[in-house]
Amino acid sequence: MNAPVAEAKVANLVEKLSLRDALSPEEVVALETVLGPSRTIPAGADIVREHSHPLQSTLLISGFSARYSTLKDGGRQITEINISGDFIDLHSLLMKQMDHGVLALTDCVIASAPHARLIELTERHPHLARLLWLDTIIDAAIHRQWLVAMGRRSGLSHLAHLVCELYLRLRAAGQAGDMTFDLPLTQTVLGDALGLSTVHVSRLITELRGEGVVNWSGRRVEILDWHRLAEIAEFDATYLRLSNEPV
Repeated sequence: MNAPVAEAKVANLVEKLSLRDALSPEEVVALETVLGPSRTIPAGADIVREHSHPLQSTLLISGFSARYSTLKDGGRQITEINISGDFIDLHSLLMKQMDHGVLALTDCVIASAPHARLIELTERHPHLARLLWLDTIIDAAIHRQWLVAMGRRSGLSHLAHLVCELYLRLRAAGQAGDMTFDLPLTQTVLGDALGLSTVHVSRLITELRGEGVVNWSGRRVEILDWHRLAEIAEFDATYLRLSNEPV
């Protein structure tokens, strides 16, 4: 079923949620009205600070951001990459204090939903509340897969897995198709996501090209052989919940 027509602010979110279950026009309007004005955050700036107590949850309208944690020595580990249509800190509605930060990886456009309005939305629209709950469950599933990749996959398999995941997530939000997508992230950022040095990331990208599975030039990634890429990654898309299963 096609998603109801949504304003640009929530279009990617609605497309993603509608892939899993149909939204009513009233639910789309509820998502639109719960959000405040959009604003731009420059690349490199925190959208949500570590250990802060947000009073709102933030929707990423455009751009890429990342959840991260830092160590005392300044080391940074990225624990998830966020794309347009993601509520980057929806869990703060119940967590209250953040145990990680969210960083703008590119220039980002965001809009925030005050927690008080979100609570009202969940009470008035229980089906929509379940869909947003599912979204946070999928976040947790992504973290589990990243943990497995960090601990058990080879560097090549780990990078291949990230490419598979990002392509499917971007496609679900209407931002990728025909096996191509934009990935405007530096190799330093990819290294922080993979737990690898920039030099190692560069070698792995070259290796994927050599395998004939991707054409990766600058910010543009073209997947040439999905089945081989998924085989290298041992990729199973179950955790992304991309099928329509009413909640």
